Amino acid sequence: MAILNVNPTRMTMLTLRKQLKTANRGHKLLKDKRDGLMKHFMKIIREARELRLEIEKEIGKVLSRFLAASSSMDPNILDGTLAFPNAKLDLDVQTKNVMSVRIPEFSIEFAGQLITYGLAQTSGELDEGLNGLKELLPKLLKLAAIEKSAENLADEIEKTRRRVNALEYTMIPNYEDTIKFIQMKLGEQERGTIIATMVVKSMIERKEEEENLKAGKVAA
Repeated sequence: MAILNVNPTRMTMLTLRKQLKTANRGHKLLKDKRDGLMKHFMKIIREARELRLEIEKEIGKVLSRFLAASSSMDPNILDGTLAFPNAKLDLDVQTKNVMSVRIPEFSIEFAGQLITYGLAQTSGELDEGLNGLKELLPKLLKLAAIEKSAENLADEIEKTRRRVNALEYTMIPNYEDTIKFIQMKLGEQERGTIIATMVVKSMIERKEEEENLKAGKVAA
């Protein structure tokens, strides 16, 4: 806390009071924003945790399918089977604004055939693994979007927290202390003016009394 370097005048005090009012309003709005961001952040974290656990289970199943296929198929046949994929994937990235935070949204569209090889020399485990991977991909993209959203929210929460602290512990106390200082100075000036007025009034009254005494002696 510190007293701002300003002229201790009534006009300055009125200006500081307006700025203090604005700072208090901004402090409340930023606190509400911070609390709202925190609620949204915790919701996203819970969603990410649940989705990650689900994905980990599915990845384990997919990997076990590929492992079973690789153990039952000739390595050359397996490599040739996966060498020329026909399937294509279009990824569309959009963003939305949530409380001044950019949140990514991914959407995908498959085209072509995932399984283009013959079935005579391949394992059914390979088919299941590829289909499982295709079903898993949208969930992976969703998890990536959620985690990026959580990262962006965390950054915005930190920025908002710093602004709240700057207002709460620096700007608002400085305004309040400066206003009190100006009030004290104005009070001192007012008391000084009153004392000076009383002194002048006393001098005038004393001079009038002396002139009245002189006039009375002359008349006598």
